[in-house]
Amino acid sequence: MQWQQAKIKILSARVLCIIAAYCLLPTAYSVHAQEVVDKMMATVNGHELITYTDLLWQLALEPNTPLDNPRSEDLQRALNLLVDQRLIAEEAGKLPAITAKDEDVVKATNDLIKRFPSQQGLQERMQRVGLTPEQLREIVRQRVEIENYLTFRFRSFVVVSPKEISDYYRDTFVPRWRKASPGRIVPTLAEATPQIEKILTESKIESDTDAFLEDARARAEIVILSPV
Repeated sequence: MQWQQAKIKILSARVLCIIAAYCLLPTAYSVHAQEVVDKMMATVNGHELITYTDLLWQLALEPNTPLDNPRSEDLQRALNLLVDQRLIAEEAGKLPAITAKDEDVVKATNDLIKRFPSQQGLQERMQRVGLTPEQLREIVRQRVEIENYLTFRFRSFVVVSPKEISDYYRDTFVPRWRKASPGRIVPTLAEATPQIEKILTESKIESDTDAFLEDARARAEIVILSPV
């Protein structure tokens, strides 16, 4: 069953990464108690500014990403994620119904904290990049609103047909099960259906999100002001 769970995680990683990318627009950051003037990295559609601090804040909220002398590839990944996020946020702002509820913000904050070895570990990373608790709450609130938009825009309309499930069961599920668990009885189609439906749903959401972002990027004016 481990390969099934891993598949679900991989298929949903694209959406989860985009949701996790949301940051506010700061004016300065603090590292090792030094105040540094913020650096403009990119603009989106002429009014959404992405700064170096945005990139640092994104990296700080990723438990396994180093903060000392950030790697170019990490900064570039954060920049790409933030551009995608800003494009989604522009669309999300057109739907008042996606406003985050306080209880959802609290839950999302707790979920974020659980990704770190300890709450103190998260607090230390926040302090190193000048991210206050108040700013973190606002970031989480905006993340929830983006997630609400993704749910409304993509997840709510995903349909997985019985034929798609049976085809996946025959062509993918059964061969992988036999390879991963030789000698064990293969679950029936009925038993495997909930797992397969979840896998196919996440796959369609990933595909729809990628298509949406590709179109949004093609229509957007993205200006890189400073290479990472």
